[in-house]
Amino acid sequence: MSVQPEMPPRSAMQHRTAMRVHPELRPAFESLPRFSDPYEDIEATREGFHAMLAAVPADRTGVDSERFEIPRADGSALTVEVYRPECGAGSGGDGDATPGRDVRAADDGAARALPAVLHFHGGGYALGRSLPGQDRAAIALCRELPAAVITVEYRLAPEHRYPAGVEDCYLALEWAAERAGGLGIDPARIALTGKSAGGGLSAAVALMARDRGGPAIVHQSLCVPDLDDRVGADEAADAEGADGEGADGEGADGEGSLSARMTTGRGVQRAWKHYLPEGTAAADAYAAAARASDLSGLPPAYVLVCDLDPMRDAGLAYARRLMDAGVPVTVRNVPGAWHGFELFAPETRVAKEMTAHWTGQLRAAVYPVVG
Repeated sequence: MSVQPEMPPRSAMQHRTAMRVHPELRPAFESLPRFSDPYEDIEATREGFHAMLAAVPADRTGVDSERFEIPRADGSALTVEVYRPECGAGSGGDGDATPGRDVRAADDGAARALPAVLHFHGGGYALGRSLPGQDRAAIALCRELPAAVITVEYRLAPEHRYPAGVEDCYLALEWAAERAGGLGIDPARIALTGKSAGGGLSAAVALMARDRGGPAIVHQSLCVPDLDDRVGADEAADAEGADGEGADGEGADGEGSLSARMTTGRGVQRAWKHYLPEGTAAADAYAAAARASDLSGLPPAYVLVCDLDPMRDAGLAYARRLMDAGVPVTVRNVPGAWHGFELFAPETRVAKEMTAHWTGQLRAAVYPVVG
């Protein structure tokens, strides 16, 4: 696959660390710990993440889940977990929907096939896997859409570099489509979603399904997606540039460098360094979807970005290229927010509005109004 042209000018990115955090998010920002390199001891990082999850178990009210092992070609197994509403099959299915009516409406009480959402977790392609039965994002989507949400425990870098993780995600898509009847899902309403690395994997799997003639995908929901291995390549020069701040020093306004507390371009580069095979000069399109030369024929997309996220410009550029290729796209930007801010400020209006918007777009995609 040919390489996508250079990233757009970075003038906006160069001054971004001097921008103000959204006023409602400032208390959460000021409480952020200073950045540490998760790859210095990746196993310890994963253990700490799981300990944090175990301290407050997820609320599974109204949701059941079942784990499955999918055989890989090499004899190993990929684990997926299918979360479903406790009532079983939902009221989806559009076989007898009347024109102009939301296809969730059902008046005969019969069980209907649920839409399926494959959820790929974030975490820099190296961590972020939930404890069994505890995927909070999957549980929330399962309840709120409703849908069968399939979480994928793809192989993690740096032990398993590209293409291991994305091939696992594509395998899960094929498995879900092939077993749709047994899983009680509608193969015509399969969507992909994920945040950060999960958003990058969603975009890549959509490309793979198109190119390989794979299962149909009704929607790709790309939340703060990690799409481009070129993001942050010139961050070292930027850090000593016009803003007058070093990697971990004080900003020009005396507030403390944003780069010391949140994801930076150099952090993004660190993730790519551990995800891509050693010696890779430029990622291919199934690793970094922004590298794809042709975006035509892809499913409708939702692209969510945050102002203070170094991946913002790449996400917006990808959304624009999808539009130019004739793909329906909805774009949402969260002003004054950083990558992953909702984890630290979940009760803020900014976080709730962001979540409601992307969830609503996903719901509309898997429960279309016909007419």
